[in-house]
Amino acid sequence: MPEEGFLENYTRYTERKALYKSFGYDVDSERAFILEKAQPLHGEILEAGTGKGHFALTLAKAGYRFTTFDISETEQAFAKLTLAYFKLDKQVDFRIEDGERLSFKDQSFDSIFSVNTLHHLKNPYRFIDELTRVLSFKGKIILSDFTKEGLQVIDKIHALEGQKHQAGSVTLQDTRHYLEGKKFQTQAHQDTYQEIIVANRQII
Repeated sequence: MPEEGFLENYTRYTERKALYKSFGYDVDSERAFILEKAQPLHGEILEAGTGKGHFALTLAKAGYRFTTFDISETEQAFAKLTLAYFKLDKQVDFRIEDGERLSFKDQSFDSIFSVNTLHHLKNPYRFIDELTRVLSFKGKIILSDFTKEGLQVIDKIHALEGQKHQAGSVTLQDTRHYLEGKKFQTQAHQDTYQEIIVANRQII
């Protein structure tokens, strides 16, 4: 891709972040908050739902090597270009995957992130089942999604762009209870715009 392609993509990326910040949502600080609450990390890392690459960039800037997947080739192409702009794309294995039918083997990953993805899903519990399948015996899943205030920001941004933001009925707390039913120990964290569930397999 020519240099102007990287610059054009980077411009779109920075403009998007500025738009969020104009409504009070700081993408960088929110992603840093998620990474802080996920510590310590170990082993193989998976990001479930690359999106436009905001959290992938946070992980890569922190020095991690990891795998990230998304069902949307368009979204992931944006993320690839963003990480390439920062010369961090070589740290990342980008995959196109259906989160309900992952191609990874059982227990392939030790730390799994899913950031602002759950509210998009039609079958979130099937997605969670797949994450638990590919999670190692001593691994943990870090789920984060928008709080009510965060969703209000997203609704405003979509309305500004002439769109309507669709969110499913299953909440992060519903997902927490589901994981606890699957014998995970969970911890919850929250700031104004993001809530986080850290779920560790119980060692029996």
